[in-house]
Amino acid sequence: MPTLPEVLTDVAGALYALEPGEFVPARDARAAALRSDGQDEAADRVKRLRKPSTAAWVVNLLARADPEQVEQVVELGAAFRAAQDDLDGPRLRELTRQRRQLVAAVAARARSLAVDAGAAVSGAVLAQVESTLTAAMIDPDAGRAVRGGLLVGPLQATGIGRADVASAVAVPDALGIAPVDDDAPPRHLHAVPDLPAAKKGRGRPTADAADDAARREARERAQQELTDAEDDVAAARDAGGTAAAEVGRIEAVARRTDAERDAARRRLAELDDEAAAVDAELRGAVVARQRAERTLADATRRRDEAAARLAEVARDRPR
Repeated sequence: MPTLPEVLTDVAGALYALEPGEFVPARDARAAALRSDGQDEAADRVKRLRKPSTAAWVVNLLARADPEQVEQVVELGAAFRAAQDDLDGPRLRELTRQRRQLVAAVAARARSLAVDAGAAVSGAVLAQVESTLTAAMIDPDAGRAVRGGLLVGPLQATGIGRADVASAVAVPDALGIAPVDDDAPPRHLHAVPDLPAAKKGRGRPTADAADDAARREARERAQQELTDAEDDVAAARDAGGTAAAEVGRIEAVARRTDAERDAARRRLAELDDEAAAVDAELRGAVVARQRAERTLADATRRRDEAAARLAEVARDRPR
């Protein structure tokens, strides 16, 4: 019998391959099936699986449809981190240029896949996709998460400390991703390397640097919240536009149906009139036929009587 992690991985893999609108009913159905099969713990875990955000769904789609693109991102990230560790300035500058180009190209590819699947990808969603791909370069856990295709939300790596990847993945333990330990020493990774600071600051961060980092993290969290809100607004607008278009389409169908029904009613009235006229003609024809039959019968009788008289006269004529 499969273990709990195996069941969760299998179910999550199937669910996060679906379009967002299909996720909740499919998740609830799988949870109900597991519960009826006596797997209550698995059912509870599946029931708690979160619907992916639009950006997370786009990245999951990319990971499944074009994994080679994701591999390029992760591999460039490994080279980027190695150059940071070596404080290789020229190499960092070259990799930074490549990183920006690759993130833009891969995000565009992900957007194209989503559009082909019938989804609308707003500018805010595309920014979250790019942020997630950048995080996959900066943080190894983020790279594994993007590869796994089980994201429930976008990722953002600040370069200070570990990215909180576990909370953005459906089944983090299946990918070997542990929750962030606040007591763990930070890892100083930068999305855009600050080379002068890197050369100068090889020791522990000063209090001012820690304050700057805290403010930067607060600012980035606020930016993320704004991005999420903009994504929600864009999604609501898209849904409203889609609903309005659907209303317009149905109204047009209703108008066409009403016109066809009115035309059918007029034609039915015309057919009723034609049927009444035909019935009248039929009744007249029946009467005429009956009259003709009586006339024929009278003529036949007179003919037979005349023939009989002629025969009688012929017998009585002198010889």
